[in-house]
Amino acid sequence: MSYDKRLYEQAEQTLNNRRLKAESRLDLNIAEAERKIPEIAEIRRQLSSTSIELSKLIIKKDGDFRSNFERIKNQNLQGQAMIKRLLKQNGFPENHLEAQYSCRICNDRGYIGGDRCVCYKELLNRLAVEKLNSEANMPKCDFEHFSLSYYDSKQENGIDCRKKMEENLKFCLDYADSFSRNSPSLFLFGKTGVGKTHISLAIAKRVTERGYTAAYGSLLNYLRLIEREHFGRSEDSESDTMQILINTDLLVLDDLGSEFRSNFYESALYNIVNSRINLGLPTIISSNLSSAELQKNYNDRIISRIFGTFTTLLFVGEDIRQIKRLRNEI
Repeated sequence: MSYDKRLYEQAEQTLNNRRLKAESRLDLNIAEAERKIPEIAEIRRQLSSTSIELSKLIIKKDGDFRSNFERIKNQNLQGQAMIKRLLKQNGFPENHLEAQYSCRICNDRGYIGGDRCVCYKELLNRLAVEKLNSEANMPKCDFEHFSLSYYDSKQENGIDCRKKMEENLKFCLDYADSFSRNSPSLFLFGKTGVGKTHISLAIAKRVTERGYTAAYGSLLNYLRLIEREHFGRSEDSESDTMQILINTDLLVLDDLGSEFRSNFYESALYNIVNSRINLGLPTIISSNLSSAELQKNYNDRIISRIFGTFTTLLFVGEDIRQIKRLRNEI
């Protein structure tokens, strides 16, 4: 998968900053420990000299190589064990003189041999999702600003609106707080203005706060981006929106049904949904369309995947935007 070259530069700069920060902190820790525990400074000097001796021994490989190698190795192990004991006795953690890199695999260098480390790939994906989100122009929503005061106990098709939305809110809060890459997909449906977008974006916000990646945006805008990239009309020739959407930890597709009908859009939507199902990754889709309207507008492949694998949540109530206008809150 390819990315905008600026993302590679940003990722490498981020990794470089992480490494320098860890090594700078290590230098401070060494200075602090040697100042407070002078014995550590002497042991470290001895370890340095044995390391030089070991290097010479490896190069020459003459004399009793194995016994000398074992002797130097044991001296080093004993010195390291003594440093840890001194650190612990003086209130320091045993790993106080070890660099605390974010990635223990590559020590924040981004590469293992000539291959990109998994941390580099994850960082690229995170940066690509953040870039996509910054261009989505979606409202900033969270659970703290989702108010049940806009829902009364009016019956809608035999459903108590207030009670139903209380249940939806609790379910979505629990979903966000226990989210993992194995979480179920959600389909939020109901008429316009009843909180579907707010709740789905609030889930995305909570999920990103917990360290996961979440791409969120209008389905129509995503499909337009994919179409421009596919037919070479995108200004960013290296972007691959389709792959970013397929691989992010959580994908929120807002307003299913607002897009124009075309074979390309339908194929792209199916590819996104089906690929994420195959990868076991959760997707949240919201729509103002009823079940009958969805079945009328989309082919069986898409409908079967949504209603066959997604957990459905019905949203009810009056249009919140209209209520806010009446209350002079807009």
